[in-house]
Amino acid sequence: MSTRSRSDADSWDLASSVGATATMVAAARALASADPDPLIDDPYAAALVRAVGIDFFTRLVDGTLDSGDDRSATAVRLMVDAMAVRTRFFDDFFLDAGRAGIRQAVILAAGLDSRPYRLAWAPGTVVYEIDQPKVMAAKAAAMSELGATPATAHHAVGVDLRDDWPKALCDSGFDPTSPAAFSAEGLLMYLPPEAQDRLFDDITALSAAGSRIATEFHGGDFGASMAERTQGLTGAWQADGFDLDLGTLMYHGERSNVVDYLLDRGWQVHTRDRADVYRDYGKQFPSDEMIAPLRNSVAVTAIRDQEK
Repeated sequence: MSTRSRSDADSWDLASSVGATATMVAAARALASADPDPLIDDPYAAALVRAVGIDFFTRLVDGTLDSGDDRSATAVRLMVDAMAVRTRFFDDFFLDAGRAGIRQAVILAAGLDSRPYRLAWAPGTVVYEIDQPKVMAAKAAAMSELGATPATAHHAVGVDLRDDWPKALCDSGFDPTSPAAFSAEGLLMYLPPEAQDRLFDDITALSAAGSRIATEFHGGDFGASMAERTQGLTGAWQADGFDLDLGTLMYHGERSNVVDYLLDRGWQVHTRDRADVYRDYGKQFPSDEMIAPLRNSVAVTAIRDQEK
């Protein structure tokens, strides 16, 4: 697992830089799926983590990471619950879109997301996953090794979201004249502020009336606030071998308010604060300061109600 400073043209695999955060999230999904009364069911997450081979996360999903440190155990539980709630929110978003008749789904910065394989997609749905070419290739190889088959038509699009991903998406068969559901999950803080604007501009340009977006908004310069606060969460694991400095991966600087930005571009926007989302899924938002960065964040869904 390696960390390096971000640049406009940096790239990564699933064991380095931003890619390693996808492996961290998959490890959380694996542990959440093993809970006695699980909020999510991701049968592929643990195997995908093992395929990447980062020692800390492999030991985590295998149950062999036991430092005896209460703070470390608390940090793991906080991460697992946060990712379970977030995963279920986006799962429900795609399932709701399918029930509304949408048959195109686009997962941006897909990482080790296994939704194309594990969700009960509406018949006729086509799922497009977008991420770095090395990330898409490694996940495809791991899924093939597992003998996993997508549950619906599936296209892996290997392209950087800072490049011309709309062209790559359309070249893979996406139809911008039909409504689609787009997810931007755990993504925005890893984009420069101006790239965040371009992302939503591109989504809007690709979105026929009735299209949907799901994302999150943390407010202000959340790259800086998240970088500062994550030190408490991940710092608890350093003695166990965690050496990923999340703070170096997040872009700082004031950025557009996602809610206002989408409203100005013809979207109907609905928000729920993080505590309400937890409550909707039968959990209480924790008071521990290690998870304070999420306290003021909101879950965002939007529907495109104007023709392009």
